[in-house]
Amino acid sequence: MCLSKVYLAKDDEAELVLDEVTSLRTRNGKLLLSTLLGEETEISARIKEIDFLTHRITLEKA
Repeated sequence: MCLSKVYLAKDDEAELVLDEVTSLRTRNGKLLLSTLLGEETEISARIKEIDFLTHRITLEKA
């Protein structure tokens, strides 16, 4: 199964926002992240990078 980890870039580091993310959608100008267990997190950010090989999504503040 291809689950991703979502990180928020801060300066030269990245902070884990959510693990086991199954989907990423936009809603009202924000990103809506959903996990395998149905947990949803809404964040005001934009996508900086998606690495499909490592299942890593990096966001930056909008």
